[in-house]
Amino acid sequence: MGKRAPSAKRMNLLYSNDTQGNYPESWYSATAKQLNVFPSLKGTQKYDICIVGAGYTGLSTALHLSNLGYSVAVVDAHRVGFGASGRNGGQLGTGQRINQDELVHQLGENSADDMWLLANDAVSTVKEIIRKNRIDCQIKPGIATLGFNSREVKELHKYAEYLEKRYNYNKLEILNHTDCNTLCCSKKYKGGILDMNAAHLHPLRFVFGLAKAAVQAGTNIFEYSEVVKLVPGKVNRTITKVGEIQSEFVVLGCNGYLGNLEPRVAAKVMPINNFIIATEPLGSRAESILTKDIAVADTKFVVNYFRLSKDKRLLFGGGENYSYKFPKSITSTVLKPMLEIFPQLSDVKIDYAWGGTLGITRQRMPYFCRLTDTILSVSGYSGHGLGTATHAGKLIAMAINGQHDGFNTMASIPIKSFPGGAKYKSPLLILAMTWYALRDKLGI
Repeated sequence: MGKRAPSAKRMNLLYSNDTQGNYPESWYSATAKQLNVFPSLKGTQKYDICIVGAGYTGLSTALHLSNLGYSVAVVDAHRVGFGASGRNGGQLGTGQRINQDELVHQLGENSADDMWLLANDAVSTVKEIIRKNRIDCQIKPGIATLGFNSREVKELHKYAEYLEKRYNYNKLEILNHTDCNTLCCSKKYKGGILDMNAAHLHPLRFVFGLAKAAVQAGTNIFEYSEVVKLVPGKVNRTITKVGEIQSEFVVLGCNGYLGNLEPRVAAKVMPINNFIIATEPLGSRAESILTKDIAVADTKFVVNYFRLSKDKRLLFGGGENYSYKFPKSITSTVLKPMLEIFPQLSDVKIDYAWGGTLGITRQRMPYFCRLTDTILSVSGYSGHGLGTATHAGKLIAMAINGQHDGFNTMASIPIKSFPGGAKYKSPLLILAMTWYALRDKLGI
C-alpha cells in the first residue's frame, strides 16, 4: 500500500510545530507574564471590522481603528502573539527591508522617498505606542550591521553616506575594523555601521502590551477561533470553526500562517521557518561578546542576528528551513552559526531553543493588497516585521478611515508571484535559498 496522505491539520503550519494555545518554550515566554485567555467566538456576531490574526499587524490595526471609534473584532486560531510576533529577534530596524538605493533604482525617486518617510514613521509609531501605553518590553537603542570582508564593509559605509546625503540621516556611526571588534568581540567581522535610532526589545512583551492597549480602546479579541472560510459580499462573512463574524471590512494579518485561506496572497507570500537559541546567563562573560547593549545583524543572506538579554544571555538567531516541520534539533541548527561567530562560547549551555514561521516575498518587501474594496491584507514582511507590521496596522486603519496615501504607496510595490504555483513554489524556493546559503559559505 502507498503512504497515507498527511492530514490537513498536520500539514497546516498553525499546528505542524505547535500545540494549540501553548506558547513555545522560548526565553520570551519564560520572561513574559501571559495574558488571561480571551474567549472563543460563539454564534454569529456583527462588527464594523473583523481582523484575522492577533499579531503585530492585526493588533495594531485593531488599536488604531478602535481609537477611531470603529467596533473591532480580532480572531486567532491560537493566542495573542502566538506566531512570529512573539518569537522574532526583537529588532526594530530603520528603513524598509531592502536598501533605499535599491528602492530608488527599482521604483524611482518619488516612490522610494515616500517609502523612506513611511519607514521612519514605522519606528516612531512603535516607540510612541510603547511610550503612550507604558508597555514594559525592555526597549533599548542600537542595531549594528556588520560585514565579513572589506568589500561588504565598504558597501555599508557607502550606504551610510548615501542616507546622510540624500535624506540627511545622520544617525549612523561608521565602524572601522577596530571599532567593530571593540563593540562586538568576534574576529569574523571587519567593520560596519551602528544605528542608535534603531532599537531592540522583548517582542512577546510588546505584543502583549499591544493587545492590552487594543482591548482598553474597545477591541474584542477571540482566541481559539480558527478561520476556515471568507465569504466576500456587501456584508463580509468570516467563518471560524466556532462561530461567524459579519462585518463591513475584513483585514488579513496572518503572514506566514495564512495557509490556503486566501490563494491570491499565498501565491506571493512564502512561509519559511527561522530559529533562535538562548544561552545560559553569561554573567561577566557577556562583555566578551558585546560591550554595548545593542543588537547585531550581519550581511549574510541567511542572516545571523543576536543581542544580549536583560539577564545577560546571548539570544542568537540563525538558520532557516522551508518545510512544514522544524528540524529535529533546533539547538544544533543554530549552534553551528553561533560558534562560527563566537567560538569562545563552545562550553556554554543552551537553555532555550525555539522556531517560528515568517512570510517572505520574492522582492523581500511586504505585500500590501486590496482583495476587494473591503478586504485588505498585509503580509510578507521578510524578517523586517516588528516595525513594518505594526506600522501596517496604522496604514490599514487610515485607509479604512478614508486616508489611502500610505497604504497605496506600499501597495504600489510590484510583488511577483513565486514561480511554479502552490505545488512547486516551495521546491524552487529551497533551490534558490540553497544557492544563496552556498554563496554565504564561500564568501562570494
